[in-house]
Parts: sequence; C-alpha cells; structure tokens
Amino acid sequence: MRVMVVVKASPNSEKGIMPKEEMLAAMGQYNEELVKAGIMLAGEGLHPSSKGKRLVFQDGKKPSVVDGPFTETKELIAGYWLWQVRSMEEAVEWARRCPNPMPGEEGVLEIRPVFEADDFGQEFTPELRAQEDRLREELERKQQGK
Repeated sequence: MRVMVVVKASPNSEKGIMPKEEMLAAMGQYNEELVKAGIMLAGEGLHPSSKGKRLVFQDGKKPSVVDGPFTETKELIAGYWLWQVRSMEEAVEWARRCPNPMPGEEGVLEIRPVFEADDFGQEFTPELRAQEDRLREELERKQQGK
C-alpha cells in the first residue's frame, strides 16, 4: 500500500525559519534509511503558506484565488513523504523512527493511505483506468528523461 506521510506545519515553519545543519543531517540520515529499505517513493519540504495561494471552488463559478499566509498553522503542511509499505502498522513503525521534524516545537506527522484504482469501484471504468495508466506511464517517461 502507498501512504502519504504529512509533516504538519508549526509556528516556526510558517515564519520561514530554516532548520539547523544538525536537523538537516538527521533528516538526511532518516531519508537514506527509507530509501535503502525501499520505502520512500518521494518527499519534499514546503515553503511557508505566505508564499502560497489557495483556490476556492464553488459550483458554477470560477475558483477564487486567495494569497497566503493562511491561518490555523496546525492545519497546514510543511512537507510530505510518499511511502510504499506493507501495512499501516509498518508505516507507523517507520514514522516513529523519524527525528522530530520541528525541533524545539511539537512535531506532528499524519499518515494517510493513498487511493488505489480498485478503491473507486465501478465508477472507475475501464476507459478511465486506461487513461490513468497512460498518464502514469507518461509521467514515468518524463521523469526518466530528466
């Protein structure tokens, strides 16, 4: 199963305070362990919401664009990983090994399963599945061509 591990933002991450070398080294070591174990598929840190935009959709209208920063820091995301694991329990065990992503503050990781094609049932028709497969193949080709 694939899971997304979301690193929740903190007051310092939203202020744009960059991690110290010690934290970068610890996180680099952790990421190396994830890669060597075949767990990590992707992962990135995100700039604070002050550098972001939010689009709000309402039926029948063009989406409105809202400039950051956004309130409710605890609801914001500071980074993520995409992992391939055997179970949610395995994901939890790997997450427990993570250094606190917000040194000096409360760090929070949220683990969420990624939808797979079969999760959508009959609504995900063979035509839609074929389109999804084509897009995934195209993305892989583009990533390999970098």
